[in-house]
Amino acid sequence: MPATSPAAALDIAELHGSLTDPLLDAMNFLNEAVGRFPEALSFGAGRPTEGAFEPEQLAQHLQSYINHLEQQPGWDRDRIRTLLYQYGRTNGVIHDLIARTLENDEGIVVPPESVVVTTGCQEAMLVVLRALFARPEDTLLVSSPCYVGVTGAARLLDIAVRPVPEGASGPDTEAVLAAVRAVRAEGGRPRALYLVPDFANPSGASMTVQARERLLQLAEQEDLLVLEDNPYGFFVRTGSPRPTLKSMDRNRRVLYFGSFAKTALPGARVGYVVADQEVVGPQGERTLLADELSKIKSMTTVNTSAISQAVIGGMLVESGCRLREANAEATAYYRANMDTLLDELERHFPPARRAELGLHWNRPDGGFFLVVTVPFAADGKALERSARDHGVLWTAMSDFCFDGGGRNQLRLSCSALTHDQIVEGIGRLARFIEEEAAVAGG
Repeated sequence: MPATSPAAALDIAELHGSLTDPLLDAMNFLNEAVGRFPEALSFGAGRPTEGAFEPEQLAQHLQSYINHLEQQPGWDRDRIRTLLYQYGRTNGVIHDLIARTLENDEGIVVPPESVVVTTGCQEAMLVVLRALFARPEDTLLVSSPCYVGVTGAARLLDIAVRPVPEGASGPDTEAVLAAVRAVRAEGGRPRALYLVPDFANPSGASMTVQARERLLQLAEQEDLLVLEDNPYGFFVRTGSPRPTLKSMDRNRRVLYFGSFAKTALPGARVGYVVADQEVVGPQGERTLLADELSKIKSMTTVNTSAISQAVIGGMLVESGCRLREANAEATAYYRANMDTLLDELERHFPPARRAELGLHWNRPDGGFFLVVTVPFAADGKALERSARDHGVLWTAMSDFCFDGGGRNQLRLSCSALTHDQIVEGIGRLARFIEEEAAVAGG
């Protein structure tokens, strides 16, 4: 038989540069570690608890949505069948229920037509970035440390990113202003700022009401759009919920990203963006930005799964379009978990020992995450030792900082663990930290 030539291989240098970017490997590395050390307790995952999920409920939610449609004028059996079985409206079919829920839960009053229902919040980010960033000089400002989903999307789209340092209460408005001026001085155009004002991923930081007001003033002054992401706002640990930037927005400066992954059902992969800004055409015609986003969405996922939307729609109907109330039990669960996490850190590292080690952590007002600063490099090699020798996983904060920060910090998530697992896991983590600190100290 004649010799066969080897199959042609593709040169990585001829593929998009993002494929060799460490940013896109960050989450894959953690997932790989989870697979290699299945017995390890993981403080790495930011997924919600599965305690309230039952498979039978999916059919119930679907039926609730069908019942809802049957009560609406003009919705007969044939029309309902078409909605569920066929391709649907690009911008989504539960936009009216989402708009009603936003008004009830957040005081955000927008027309339903301004809501674009997406395949997870990740698609919302990708579509919005593609629409807004039209010129090479357009620059995305991000609160740093930052959720890797948005910086990864920007990398895929070759969008320039400028980090804005985050303090204990989120991004400082003066730092935002300094970043805006620096970008302009370099010939760029600061187009939008992305941030998570409530219990941010990864830091757990939250903005004060005064800082939110000042940021909206600055956005108007500097012609800057604000991309507000709010996956954790329901899960308050201390104090009262703070108003979203979008509910305070009087000049349509804010695009609002939402997701049902944390508040309803992550497996449905349903997110959305509120884009109520007007767009002026060449002849002076006016449309909603949401309508323009639908043009891009039609070239990505065509439309978000009608079945997934129907399941989420059923959950909204069952809650009376009041998801905050429906999440009361989950909020209490996450509050208790965060309290346990903080209590166990305090028990293993009382003030005197923390001072000796140079160890400290923040105390978030809610959400899933907190950050521990440690006296050693919290990198991939340290994570390997932590999982292999101590059976505990966490996330390196350097994965969220592309300006060289976070090297001595790790993120802990308390959302997917039980009380007993947190107690055991922090005991393991404490032994790991003591061991690493001893090595680092010689």
